[in-house]
Amino acid sequence: MEALPEFYMRESMTENPVNPLREQKVTIDDVAMLAGVSISTVSRVLNTSGYVSKKTADKVNDAIRKLKFVPQSSARNLASNRTNTLGLVVHELAAPFILPLLRGIENATRDSGLNLLVGATMDKRRLMATLGEHNADGLLVTAGCITDEELLRLYYAKFPIVLMFRKPPDGFDIPYIVAENRQSSSAMVSHLIKDCGRRRIAFLRGLEADYDSHQRELGYRDALAEHGIPFDESLVGYGGFDEAVARNTIETWLEKDLAFDAVFAGDDEAAVGVYHAAESAGLSIPDDIMVVGFDDDYLARRMIPSLTTVHVPIEEIGKNATCMLIDLINGKYVESMTLPTEVVIRRSSCIS
Repeated sequence: MEALPEFYMRESMTENPVNPLREQKVTIDDVAMLAGVSISTVSRVLNTSGYVSKKTADKVNDAIRKLKFVPQSSARNLASNRTNTLGLVVHELAAPFILPLLRGIENATRDSGLNLLVGATMDKRRLMATLGEHNADGLLVTAGCITDEELLRLYYAKFPIVLMFRKPPDGFDIPYIVAENRQSSSAMVSHLIKDCGRRRIAFLRGLEADYDSHQRELGYRDALAEHGIPFDESLVGYGGFDEAVARNTIETWLEKDLAFDAVFAGDDEAAVGVYHAAESAGLSIPDDIMVVGFDDDYLARRMIPSLTTVHVPIEEIGKNATCMLIDLINGKYVESMTLPTEVVIRRSSCIS
């Protein structure tokens, strides 16, 4: 065994072997160095896992007492390479769906005795420098958060990942959980056509290449075709699942005198932007234009008039995704899931 550094030899002759000039918290590295053993040996003693001789264990415990070391969860788990922490990657924390999603995830992590580390950024490339395989046992990833390149890097590294509100790139077996989008979108647009008599129905797309947006547009087109209404590209614009973006698109259409009598806003947040644009133009909802959204977040029932939308079980998605990730971490086989959704008719369309 190598001789202890002079620094520790000087300290060992004092009543308290911790250097009084050093103010930071004592770490497992300090214990290992004073005991003259490896960090993994200290971790095995703390965890009472794996073989450690009595003589070595006594040395480690003596160092712990002298340094007054308080084990942290990360230290206790070094031997098993587990952090007992799950990571959650989201696009932004301010999005309305985040609260119920976090509620579902937190319930599942708490029931399993795990911690949750949340990262949010508008820059897909910067996030993984602060949240990834180095400080979590697995990741829950929402749509639009990390690049496909980073996703595949983690996949090839066999790092457990569960996707939410998106599917993996073709050919890659990464488990996911999504909500049913296409059929419910078609049912909602059919409601506008069949029950409310609307024919010029506009659609606001979400983010480019977004799975939910693509499926919702397919449902929109399905309903038009089912009722013999030709698809009109001029009635499709970018809403970005964002209030300000959606408002700007509707205001631009109104300035150009584009005729429409209903708007499928893509999601509830974009629907708020449509409401503001209509109000500024002196238009009445639902008399002049009808508006429908998607998600049924906390905004929908509080809007005036209350918003017709599609209810997505967001909290259930969070809980199920977390359980899937825990199973994946524990080496179990995990099947992807699609959860059902439901059209909720309120006063922004028509009560049939």
